[in-house]
Amino acid sequence: MKNVCWPYFDPDFDSLPERIFGPTCRVCIDNESMEDCTVVKVDSVNKQGLLLEVVQVLTDLNLTIAKGYISSDAGWFMDVFHVKDEHGKKLRDQNVINYIQQAIGTTRESTPSPPNARAYTNNIFEADHSSEHTAIEMSGTDRPGLFSEISAALADLQCNIVEVHAWSHNARLACVAYISDPSSHTPIEDPHRLASIEDHLTTVLRANTVRSAGEPSQINNREVKTGGFLGGEGTVSNVERRLHQLMLSVRDFDGPISSSSTGTGLNNNKGGSKMVVSIENCDQKEYSIVNIECKDRRRLMFDTICTLNDMQYVIFHASVSSDHDGRAFQEYFIRHKDGYARNTESEKERVIKCLEAAIERRVSEGVLLKLRAENRLGLLSDITRVLRENGLAVVRADVATEGEKAVNAFYVRDISGNEVDMGFIKSMKKEMGLTDLEVIKNDTSTTTSPTRTITNISPHERHRFSFGDLLKSQIERFSHNFVAIN
Repeated sequence: MKNVCWPYFDPDFDSLPERIFGPTCRVCIDNESMEDCTVVKVDSVNKQGLLLEVVQVLTDLNLTIAKGYISSDAGWFMDVFHVKDEHGKKLRDQNVINYIQQAIGTTRESTPSPPNARAYTNNIFEADHSSEHTAIEMSGTDRPGLFSEISAALADLQCNIVEVHAWSHNARLACVAYISDPSSHTPIEDPHRLASIEDHLTTVLRANTVRSAGEPSQINNREVKTGGFLGGEGTVSNVERRLHQLMLSVRDFDGPISSSSTGTGLNNNKGGSKMVVSIENCDQKEYSIVNIECKDRRRLMFDTICTLNDMQYVIFHASVSSDHDGRAFQEYFIRHKDGYARNTESEKERVIKCLEAAIERRVSEGVLLKLRAENRLGLLSDITRVLRENGLAVVRADVATEGEKAVNAFYVRDISGNEVDMGFIKSMKKEMGLTDLEVIKNDTSTTTSPTRTITNISPHERHRFSFGDLLKSQIERFSHNFVAIN
């Protein structure tokens, strides 16, 4: 019998660098160092977008990042996050801790999350809709009642709305919806039907759109797109990241299209809290230093990092913190993806505008309505029609289905700018046959008034959170404290 020879490959060869130099990604969860929060330390080989992926993992778990230090220079990525759960406590659930270690540990690879990590996050949020339903993206110029018109159009097209998320800001609208065929509850895959849906919704979005002479078009991309979208697995932060991208594509940072437009920009000083976004130059290291001070809230860091990432900026160092008065402080050392800092006034102004918009989009003025009813075809259309007919505009919407129930959350405001009639809202429960209705009047103190600064900032103005003062001493100390997880 003829012998066959082939080269021998040691099965342990692929793991040799890891056994010599240690794991390429180490995640340490420390519940002992701090009294009121859990410390998450990440030490990993760096890659483009890794910071956003790590923050996204924490955001998906509804964790609050109270403080953080980030350094990703010289090809290595070191993060320290002080996090709390949704109740403001330390992380005690071992399943959550295990998920963080496993999910962050896989972000260094360009592969999907492992099945058990994906299953755990789906238990917290909605199930993976990307394969079960058809996704639709919509973006364009907003107007009073547009969300109601979109809902009515989908009902007329015999589309069952499984889930929808919509943001309105500065007279722009971005919306991501999951739909299915009402008879079979399966994705709509017929290309002719999908084309008809796209054409119909595009007509709705373009209706009554007026553009002044000489004004550039606000619609740079397709207003309506069916099929998959960035984010794949359909978790909450993936949808919100896509909403940020859609808003950026329709230039909501430019403000309302005309003085007569009624946008949802937060420019009211009454009872508000100042937002300061500034940029200065670090000529020695060729960084642009972005400083943000605003009212603290959940997902704030996720929103700002999303925007910088989508604008093709790389974050090399960062510091985030908050005080007892509910103020958040963020500092980012950035360069453009091409390796250069941006020193022109126009580019700095654009970054400031985009960050202001990213912070404002999620902060909605008006009244929050939480509605629950038996799900049926056209329910969303009926609810939004009643709101529109009574002079209320939807500025933000999160709609989902739980079994046979439809769960709707809307931020609404009066189109004329008056106070929302609370008596009318309470009468909706009887008119719409809602089994549950909760009305929450939004605190106007959440509004922000942007203050722009491009000139250099004195050290005294940044002393509370400046990463520049900590960069030389703190990062080295943090890196020595990382412990490998066996």
